[in-house]
Amino acid sequence: MSQRKPWSKAELILTFNLYLKIPFGKFHHSNSDIIRLASLIDRTPSAVSMRLSNFASVDPYHQQRGVKGLTGGIKQVQPIWDEFHENKEELVFESERILAKIENTTIDEKYKKILDGTNNLKGETKLREVKTRVNQRVFRDIVLANYQGSCAVTGFANQDFLIASHITPWAKDVENRLNPQNGLLLNNLHDKAFENGYLAIDKNYKILICSEFRKSTDEFIQQYFSSYHNKSIKKPERFLPSPLLLEKHLDERFLG
Repeated sequence: MSQRKPWSKAELILTFNLYLKIPFGKFHHSNSDIIRLASLIDRTPSAVSMRLSNFASVDPYHQQRGVKGLTGGIKQVQPIWDEFHENKEELVFESERILAKIENTTIDEKYKKILDGTNNLKGETKLREVKTRVNQRVFRDIVLANYQGSCAVTGFANQDFLIASHITPWAKDVENRLNPQNGLLLNNLHDKAFENGYLAIDKNYKILICSEFRKSTDEFIQQYFSSYHNKSIKKPERFLPSPLLLEKHLDERFLG
């Protein structure tokens, strides 16, 4: 196994796919996800770990924090990062297609459960639906990693009850569908409250509960809603929610 061979675009895309799905603090070579990808692409875990650190070097969030990462491979990873920001939906889906192929399977087989009902679709209609469902699944993986698997409001960490919420809806904001800064990890209850405007988050990441709930004497509402008013959300690993998108939700959906 030669570690001096040039990295292919496919290998860089796969590494970026992993970059989106694991927390920054877990880029070490002993991480099982890194070991698995390294085996799939015939690289060492250390080499994959280094490439992940290269991606961190071009990540604006880490740049703002003053975290430089490993800068030696920036020229190789920058085009992948730029492509993601120019066309997130295409690159995310392509990364999953490449990953399925290298795993000796197909998108249809790998995501059989979430693609139920698409068998009878044909052509562009099927491709569009498959792409949407796969990308939504990847978005969930990204948001789960970003919030380290716990609700941004309560800290609740059972993934069966957690939703990768969009600050601005998938159907209404095509540009930000796969933008990690358009994601919040919320439990089912607070996801529904956020969606319907009973709960919002301001640009300073403070939780806002609608006045109707704050005035309520109902013990359930007091415990699970009013008690969180003006408290800070749990800060994510690296992709902070966009203040502009939070303000848009506040203006358009919050009940006040």
